[in-house]
Amino acid sequence: MRKKAHVRSRRMTTTPGKAIAGSPAKPGGRRQRRVTPYHHGALREALLTAAERILERDGMPGLTLRAAAREAGVSHAAPTHHFGDLAGLLSELAALGFQRFREMLLAAADRETEPASRLDAMGRAYVSFAKKYPGIFTLMFRAERLDTARPALSDAMDAAGSALAQAVGAQRGEAIVKGTPSLAQAAGIVRAWAIAHGLAVLLLDGRLDNILSKLPPGETEEALVRAVLKRP
Repeated sequence: MRKKAHVRSRRMTTTPGKAIAGSPAKPGGRRQRRVTPYHHGALREALLTAAERILERDGMPGLTLRAAAREAGVSHAAPTHHFGDLAGLLSELAALGFQRFREMLLAAADRETEPASRLDAMGRAYVSFAKKYPGIFTLMFRAERLDTARPALSDAMDAAGSALAQAVGAQRGEAIVKGTPSLAQAAGIVRAWAIAHGLAVLLLDGRLDNILSKLPPGETEEALVRAVLKRP
């Protein structure tokens, strides 16, 4: 009888879910189990951070669910649990990109006082974002890889677009009502977007290297960007 009671006591000290990471062993018992350092929310963020590292290091072809799990040091099933599939992971990562993108645009605009200067500054921030985060920038505009119906991505895209639209409206001296811009207002938004985005893509692809190499002495890439984006 004593032998059976002793065995039962040992089993109870090692019950899963009761252990605390790093806790010392109790007198007469075993050291308690170490549990994963991630809780539900932290694991999701860890996977997104890992996915961004892969994207910037290895490009789009290197980013898979298994690669993200391996980079984060977690079970290969973890990304599926949090994001469903690869499109889900990419969409949530793109949403974070658009949030960061909007913050950079607004921060640049806030350093200026004149509406035209604010819009110019946002254009430069657009290009700076693309150069600083080329992988996530490319992902953000790869609609075929994203699920734009996901609320996080849809909301982040709308917020970034609204920031640009408001800046264009301020430069024109008129309010732009969301969803109902006039033709002239829509043209102004598209013009500002097309110039900044096109310039960013040309720089990332190295298509301006030849022109940059022929600039006058003392002129830089930044000077060219400022000249291209400068409002007339």
